[in-house]
Amino acid sequence: MKVIICGAGQVGWQIARHLSGEKNDVTVVDNNPELVRRATDTLDVQGIAGFASYPDILDRAGARDADMIIAATHSDEVNMVTCQVAHSVFAIQRKIARLRSQSYLDAIYADLYRRDHLPIDVVISPEKEVAEAALQRLAAPAAFDTESFFEGKAQLLGIIIDEDCPVINTPLRQLTDLFSTLRAIVVGIRRDGVLFVPSPGDQIFAGDDCYIFTHNEDMTRTLEIFGKTQSKQERIVIIGGGNVGLGVAQALEARTERVRVKMVEKSRECAERAADALDRTIVLNGDGLNSGLLDEAGITNADAVLAVTDDDKTNLLASVRAKEMGCPMSICLINDPTLVPLMGPLDIDAYINPRATTVSSILRHIRHGRVRGVYSIGDAEAEVIEAQVLGTSPIAGKKIKEVAFPEGTIVGGVMKNGKVVKPTGETRVEEQDVIAIFAMADDVPEVERLLQVSIDFF
Repeated sequence: MKVIICGAGQVGWQIARHLSGEKNDVTVVDNNPELVRRATDTLDVQGIAGFASYPDILDRAGARDADMIIAATHSDEVNMVTCQVAHSVFAIQRKIARLRSQSYLDAIYADLYRRDHLPIDVVISPEKEVAEAALQRLAAPAAFDTESFFEGKAQLLGIIIDEDCPVINTPLRQLTDLFSTLRAIVVGIRRDGVLFVPSPGDQIFAGDDCYIFTHNEDMTRTLEIFGKTQSKQERIVIIGGGNVGLGVAQALEARTERVRVKMVEKSRECAERAADALDRTIVLNGDGLNSGLLDEAGITNADAVLAVTDDDKTNLLASVRAKEMGCPMSICLINDPTLVPLMGPLDIDAYINPRATTVSSILRHIRHGRVRGVYSIGDAEAEVIEAQVLGTSPIAGKKIKEVAFPEGTIVGGVMKNGKVVKPTGETRVEEQDVIAIFAMADDVPEVERLLQVSIDFF
């Protein structure tokens, strides 16, 4: 498949990395020659320096025979015009645009634009994706990373293993014997900064980051077994009243159970906009690093603080200050992945990486065949792929132990006729089953081959 990716920033580079690694013909376009050079030097892609919305630039990028264009520049207007030119001039079949402005999103989601007038097949909103990720973190406060699968019936949990974890130094095969009815599987472990898929003989050690795939009904029990307790989040303080913070507050207000939310926003204009849009949330105008203002927001009695300003360092420091003042749970928005290692030393419980959430969202829409969901782990180190099994797939009708899965993969769960089952070597995968596979980045193409999801992108 021939793909043009417009924008060679963090998101564009990661998408190019994924698609080029799967032997697609990828061309990256950016008006910054340095970013183009970085992409061509580190990836198996072609690069064009220039403005993505210019027809001559797209022509040089191979738009005349391209199958898909992904517009992920930093400008909403450039992304929209790029899709329009791709449609009107080059008749590119599939067009994906990243849009940030709430005004555009409101209009598009309200169907005020017709496809003929603004031909974008898929709109990706980073702020909307991040807000949903924040809500998932709040739903599982003991986990640093979460994602839903199987129509919300299963969860991927990222858990930091503490010294008091009851199952440390225990081989994973023994966990299966000890908790035979527990529908949960350890699918990934990060140790000393290295992520790997564990074997049955591997043990869990204090300090490990464990990724666990579990049935929703067993989530609380799973957390307890791994030394975590699940508490209700009834009082939330949000630092940052931009699109992300506002989206989270609106979602919390819409819940049937009562959640008390207070918001702190530095910009008066932004604070007033948030106050007008919210009904029950108290909005305070001021600096989220000010301890007096945090005290006024009730940080000492809050169950969690969510720091989602547009500045990473402010989010980090606000989270640290909130924890120091007695808030038991802190969730932090981090754009710069080099700051993630500071989470542990700073005692920040969970973080949200906008790049990872946006990349995962785009991948969901460009994967082929029957893929129903893709979640990117860490710095694109691994993926969890949820796909429906086709009758032509090499795994259809076989037991899991009979399938030659790559070494860096593991089946996390199988859904049969709407029911989630814990997979074992004896589990037979049938046509129409839905399967979730944790795969290291290098093994994703082989997983797709086994699922036969590379037949049809559209």
